[in-house]
This record gives sequence, structure tokens and C-alpha cells, in this order.
Amino acid sequence: MGNGVRISYAELLLLIRARRTQLGETRRLVMIAAANGLEPIVTYLAALEGGHPVFLVPGASDEASLIHRAALTERFRPDVIAGHGPEGWTLEERHPGSAHKFHPELALLASTSGSTGSPKLVRLSYDNLRSNAASIGEYLRLGPDDRAATTLPLQYCYGLSVVNSHLFAGASILLTERSVTDEEFWDEASAHGITSFAGVPYTFEMLEAGDFAERSVPSLRYLTQAGGRLAPEVIRRFARIGDERGFQLFVMYGQTEATARMAYLPPDLLQDSAGAIGRPIPGGRFRIDAHDGTEAPAGSQGELVYEGPNVMLGYAETPADFELGRTVHELRTGDLARRRADGLYEIVGRMNRFVKIFGLRIDLDRVERLLLDEGIEVRVASSDERLLLFATSDRAAQRAHERAAALVGIPMRVIGAYAIAQFPRTSSGKPDTAALVRFAALQDRVESTSDSVCHVSKAHGGGVAPDMIRDLLSTLLSRPEVSLDDSFAGLGGDSLSYIEVSLRLEAMLGELPRDWPTRSVRELAAFATEVRENADRARAEAGPGAPGASVDAGRRPRFAHLVRLETPAVLRAVAIVLIVGTHADLFGLKGGAHLLLAVAGYNLARFQLASVPGRPRFRGLGRSAAELAVPAVLWIGAVALLSGQYSLTTVLLVNNLVPGDGRWNEQWQFWFLEALLWTLVGLAVLFAIRPVDRLERRWPFGFALVAFSVALVARFVFAGPHAEYVERYSGPVVVWLIALGWLVARADSTSRRVLVSMVIGVSSFGFFDDPLREAILAGGALVLVWVPAIRVPRLLVPAVVALAGASMFIYLTHWQVYPPFEQDAPWLGTVLSLMVGVIAWRGYTLVSGGVRGAIWSTRVTSTARQK
Repeated sequence: MGNGVRISYAELLLLIRARRTQLGETRRLVMIAAANGLEPIVTYLAALEGGHPVFLVPGASDEASLIHRAALTERFRPDVIAGHGPEGWTLEERHPGSAHKFHPELALLASTSGSTGSPKLVRLSYDNLRSNAASIGEYLRLGPDDRAATTLPLQYCYGLSVVNSHLFAGASILLTERSVTDEEFWDEASAHGITSFAGVPYTFEMLEAGDFAERSVPSLRYLTQAGGRLAPEVIRRFARIGDERGFQLFVMYGQTEATARMAYLPPDLLQDSAGAIGRPIPGGRFRIDAHDGTEAPAGSQGELVYEGPNVMLGYAETPADFELGRTVHELRTGDLARRRADGLYEIVGRMNRFVKIFGLRIDLDRVERLLLDEGIEVRVASSDERLLLFATSDRAAQRAHERAAALVGIPMRVIGAYAIAQFPRTSSGKPDTAALVRFAALQDRVESTSDSVCHVSKAHGGGVAPDMIRDLLSTLLSRPEVSLDDSFAGLGGDSLSYIEVSLRLEAMLGELPRDWPTRSVRELAAFATEVRENADRARAEAGPGAPGASVDAGRRPRFAHLVRLETPAVLRAVAIVLIVGTHADLFGLKGGAHLLLAVAGYNLARFQLASVPGRPRFRGLGRSAAELAVPAVLWIGAVALLSGQYSLTTVLLVNNLVPGDGRWNEQWQFWFLEALLWTLVGLAVLFAIRPVDRLERRWPFGFALVAFSVALVARFVFAGPHAEYVERYSGPVVVWLIALGWLVARADSTSRRVLVSMVIGVSSFGFFDDPLREAILAGGALVLVWVPAIRVPRLLVPAVVALAGASMFIYLTHWQVYPPFEQDAPWLGTVLSLMVGVIAWRGYTLVSGGVRGAIWSTRVTSTARQK
């Protein structure tokens, strides 16, 4: 069955009989903390065999799961709780005998995926489980040669149905807790010869992100998908991959109330009928009911109603409901559907997606479709009699706001429009409407959050709740689906957004650890709590008379006028000022551009190369290269077009790729950007090679050290001991600086920092044959190694943040700004260069957001017209 141990059916039967003896003969409610392991499966099967009703709950040990289990335990009072404890798998007897009465047919209690508010359980019978397992096995043609991997939680009805159907068919199961984003999962899949695995929509997103199309699992016979609607184009893509690789895709539809499955779409119909739920499973039947409860005419829409032996007995809201018999004979799904001319069924909306706003009954799904017809993809929700619209750009959100008022006929004041990074989904892959509503509430009070965040630590009485950190990240990164296990880097944070996030987090938590971008929300909260507890303990041990044990309430704290900024941000601001001031002849302090390259390498390692499971890093590197190249080519191209100052090779940032005489001229003004761009492109290609990506994740410091050594060798090969023409051959000669910053970021211990400090000294001095220039480079790099944050006067913080964020645009534009002032007013040329760069940065950010929204809308319109 997996977990490194092979269990035959005969051996499994012995384990079940032993566990059944432990559970006893009296029927009892057995709560199982579920996991994809042998012990939970054995306990589940033993309970069913012994006639004990089973209640599967999440077995995770995180805070949210523990609280959830405690609430369910208090409400439904299980007689036995089975789960992993300090001493292994245990059966905790809560009542001698049972505290409940049960209906003879009650076999399983399952939580519904859509339950909100008070928990409501689905009561399933033995016949429900048997009939659904048999039906699934029939249309999947399951047999003893099949082997499924457990890619979904056991307590999730879809995940449980995989186990039930395979055991019913005499097939085998690979028990694994690994995700499809883990390389070890694919090693196990190949080693054990799996023939199938199941996925929800989010699983298929991760498969695409992880280059599933390039993987080879020869034994794979089919995939199944359920748990929410998968976009038709995605279905077709996976169907085409299956045709090439020899496996099939089964798209399925179901609900917990129907013991998992009600319909399936056969693989041979995917290309023509993707988007439909297909036909009823063997033994089941659908009908469409009109609004008045009568059967709807052929071809018309209505509520989808299902009949079959897998329909639940009914719901249980309290333990008293356990002894009820069948209270439900057919399942009213709550889905709006129609039967197509080809006999297949198609879901068109949800019954509960109708709301009343401003006196009008509004179909939220119809609002989504109307806006999609106009080329605007949104998600629609409602709260407090307001219509809430969510789009993936400011431009799209604004258009949706304007058009929805006209299309629906309600005032704009009762419509809220919000820009988000991506549409959130639940853990089961379904659209997460609750996260959208929560995000809207956060955005509505973001101003008050900004004003009060500096006082959060005091108001919270010595602890910071993880939810507060999650809400902060959600607001600042426009990501409504942030979970307690997400990190800043994992959410796509970059070297621009981290400045504001770090400021706000530090105001909330105090001093941040150096690796905070890769720590999860939960870990950041635990870190802040630990630091605060240690400080309290130290003060208590020191006694009331010790320094720092008490503070005069009327005295201003020593550093109240200073704000901690992360060192990379401060160095970026300082470096760009050095660059512009030196070029404008305000002073002669060279080395700023080379220091900026080292800082760029440091940020590259922290963000684009952060080891986040399931995130292909080569795509982030490619995206960063594009974000650098597009504004650079646009600006340089515009200047070349208007003045003829730059050649085509300069516009395209390819001077390093064409022959030249090696002497400095104005065509090399952008050597810095060119070096950074081609380094990003090279790394994107390198990390697209999966073994290389795995190697760096396993040994990050060693990999960075080797990369730096190779880059340093390239420097000596191209430039010799001294870089007389550092701009010429800029990539090979200066890429070691980017690698140096990368190495600094990976130095996560004192011994490694000492080693890197020695490397900085040895590699920097003698490079320019200019001691001051080398001191600026080495000094800045050493500060990066040893000083995580720098205190800056509060009044200077906005300027430092703006200069750091706009550093690339300042570098781009300053060549055209300072020359007229170089002789008579270099200070004015310097100031104007900095101001113009900041303005260009702000303007480009605003315009590019609108352009991305327009491009997205055009694509959506094209897609909608093709359907």
C-alpha cells in the first residue's frame, strides 16, 4: 500500500481484524484523524467491518486543524478518537460503550465541502459506499492491475472514493502524503508503477506549473478530475497530453451528499464536450426541475436533481440525528443545469448565487457571464447588500465597476471593485468566494490599517496573531487567498514590494529575521512571539532596578525618530545617488553601479530563486527579465528614434553579443542593465533544467559558491587582473558581482558569513586598480553580509523607499537629464535626474497596469467569442 511497506490483501485483513477487536463489539462513533497512511486506512476499514459509524476529520497538526477538531469533538462527542500521538497511532476511548444511538444503516459521517457556520454532517449508509465504489470502478474499468496514488486527503469525499473504489475492485493503492509539486512524488510514482491519480482544479494548475507535459510515467493509465469546474481549454490540453502519452482523462462531477460521484464525461468526448459534466454514473439518473418544482421542458435550465443508490440518508446537525433513518430520497444539488441536445448535462450556475441588492434579484453567475462577454473576466460576490467585483488588474476592475452598474441597473455606490493578483481557490480547488469577501473587507479598511499598524504590537498585549500577518500580506500583495502556510516569496513578492511589506511587518512584529521572505505566516508569528517572550523573561530575570527594566512614560524612546529599513533597500538608494552624482560631476565616488549589481544578486537569491515548493523558478526569472527589458527597450528606443543617439544593438541591449573595439563610448551607457538582463536570461535557461533546479534546492550555499567561482574565473579570463574596460564584455566581466550577492544571501550562518567576507575582500580589491572604488564596493557588500537593517531618520524614509524602488528607471533616464547642468549646476542635474527617474517609475507602473488589463481583456474577449 505504500509508505515503504508492501501490504497484501491477506495481511491487510489480519490488521483489520486486530483493530476491530480493539474497537469492541458495541457500536461506537469512531472519529479518525485522517491521513494518507496505513493506520488511518486500517482503522477506517476495521470500523466499517465492525459496524461502527466512522467520522473522518483532518489529521493535520496545525493550529487551525486542532481548533477545528476540538470544535467537532465537542459538538458530536465521538466515543473513540483515533489518531497519531507522541507514542504512535492510538485509540483514545472517550466513553465506555457509546454515548449515542445509531440507525442500523449508518456507516459514515462526512463534512460537506460547502458547509459554513454550524457544522452539518452527511449521513452515508453502507449501501451508499458500496454502490458508489462499484459505479466508479465500472466506468473507470478498475481491476487488480490498477494502482492509484493518494493525492487527495482521506477525509475529502473525493479522496476517500479513490480508496473505496480501488479496494472494492481488488486494486492497490500507493499511500503518500506528498504533493504533485514534490519531485519525490514522481520518483515514488515511477518506482511503484502507479496507473492513476486524482486531482482537483488546483492540482491541474500545479501540474502545468511543474511541467507535467514533460514528465514520463509509462505505467499511467488515466487521471481523474473533480472538485470544481476545470476550464475547458485546460481539459483539452490534458486530453491532448494523454493522447500523446497513452493515458486518459476522466472529468467527473459529484457532491458529498451523493457519496462523491454523480456524473462523468468519457475521455472520447473531451475535445468536443469539455465543460459539460457528462452523463450519470451507472445506476444513477438526472432530471431538471423548473422553478416551481415541476420537471423542466427539454433543453431548458433548472435545478439539477439526482436519484440513485448513492444518495445520502440525510444530514446530521446534532448527535440525536445519528439514529434517524432515510430522510432524503433524491438529491437537489443546488446547481442550475441543462440537458444538451447530445444528451450530456451541463452546469450553468448555482441556485444560491442569487442575491437581492437595491431591491433587485441578481444572478451573480450571470453578472460574470455578461462582463465576460464584454471582455472583462471577473469573480463576483456579495456582502451587506453590495455587489463585489474582483479583477486581476486595476484597469479591468475599473471597467467592471462602470459596466456592471449599466448592465445590472444598480447604482455604482452599491458596487465595490477590487484588483487582485489572482483568483483564489479553496484547498479542494473550488472558487473561494469567502476569501474574496474577506479581501474586500480588508481593502475597505486598508487606510485605517495603515494608520494603526504601528500600534498593533502594543494593542495585542505581547502576541501577534497569525491572522493579522496573513491579512497584511493579503492586502499589500493583493492576494485574497493567503493562508497561514504561505510566505512572502511564495506569494510572488519581489524586490520592489518587499520594501513596503518589510516596513509594515517590522512595525507589527519588531525586528525581522534575515530570512523573513521565505518564512510562512505561521513561522513569522511564532518568531515574534518567541522574541517577545525571551525579552520579557530577560527583563524579569534582570529585576526592576536593571537598565531597560522600566521606561519613563514621559521620556521619548532613544530611537523614536529612526525607522529600520532593510539593508538592500538602503544600499539601492545610496548606490543610485552615487551613480547619478558621479556622472553629473557633483562628486567623484565610483563603484555605485557595481554595488547595485551585488544588491541585485542578493535580491535575486531571496525572491526569484527562493525555494518555494511547486513554483517553477525559471518562469519567475523569465518574468523578471521581461520586466527589466521592456521599459529599457522602450526608453532607449524612443531616445534613439528622436535623437539618433543610440544604435540598434544598444536599443536591444545586445552590445555584448556583437564585435567591437572595446573602447568606452555612449553605446555602453547601459552596460549595467545589459549585464543584469542576460544574467537573468541565462539563469532562466539554467533553472529550466530540472536536475539543476533540484541540485540548487538541495545545496543552496554550495551551489552559489560554485556559481560565484565560475563567474570569477570568467572575469579573469576576459579582463585579466584589472578590469580596465569594465563596461566592455560587461556580462562576463561583472557577472561575478551578481553571483557575489547571491552568495551573500545564501550565507545563513556565522561561519559562512566569515567565509563570504573573506571572499569579498579577496575578489574586490585590485579589480579596478582604484582603492576608493573598490572600498565602496567591498564596504557595501560587507554591510549586506553583517547588517540586516539600517536605522534611517523617519523623515528620509519616503525618499529612500522611492529612490530604491525607482533605481532602474533613474539609471535609464539620467543620461538624458543631467548633461545640460554638468558644468554649471551639477547638484541641480543630480536632483532632477533622481526626480525624473522616480516620476518615470510611477508613470510606467500606472500605465503598464492598464496595458496588462487591456491585453488580458482582449484575450478573454477572443476566448469568449470562440466558445
